[in-house]
Amino acid sequence: MKTQRPIITNDEHVVLKFRPRTSAHPPGGREEPGQATSQVKGPQTANDLSRYERSRDEGDDFRHRMLANIAALAFTVALTAIGIWLAVSIADLRKTQDCVLMGRRDCARISVAPQG
Repeated sequence: MKTQRPIITNDEHVVLKFRPRTSAHPPGGREEPGQATSQVKGPQTANDLSRYERSRDEGDDFRHRMLANIAALAFTVALTAIGIWLAVSIADLRKTQDCVLMGRRDCARISVAPQG
């Protein structure tokens, strides 16, 4: 049986010249001289974060920030407590199911209140 080799042409092998980036701007976003960066319109305005900037004169809302941090901490603690409770409950259920599947009859916990 003949072995088939792929047909190789010179068109498939192209060597690309490496050009290092020397400018601060990416190759696709070239500016014309005399055009300011704030006047650029198009897809670059979507990535502009200047609308979130605040001046130094504007005061920081410390109270709001602290309330948001406390709310985030409370949510994290509650989520952690629920996760731990769920893990303990699943482990207890697994232990009870293993006991029942072994054929034992004294698997259920019976809590007896002290008589007094």
